[in-house]
Amino acid sequence: MKSQRRNFTSKFKAKVALEALKGQQTLPELTAKHEVHSTMIGTWKKVLQDKAHELFDVKRGRKAKEAEELTDRLYRQVGQLQMEVEWLKKKLDS
Repeated sequence: MKSQRRNFTSKFKAKVALEALKGQQTLPELTAKHEVHSTMIGTWKKVLQDKAHELFDVKRGRKAKEAEELTDRLYRQVGQLQMEVEWLKKKLDS
């Protein structure tokens, strides 16, 4: 019988990675406590270390990204409306 892959929430991953970063428990202790392979804990710890700086940039980055997406969507809509106006002008002339 095929075993199902376990899915962990981001909250759980962060909790375990923070515990690993604190260094109060060894990796085998964390592995036994949370029943997660040590490789996974090491991966989550590395991701947390590499991406921690983004936690403080989220507000600026998210707003800029949302504004860019809105601008792109509006430009597409303006282009579509211009094409429709041109098509209607041609239809009225003929």
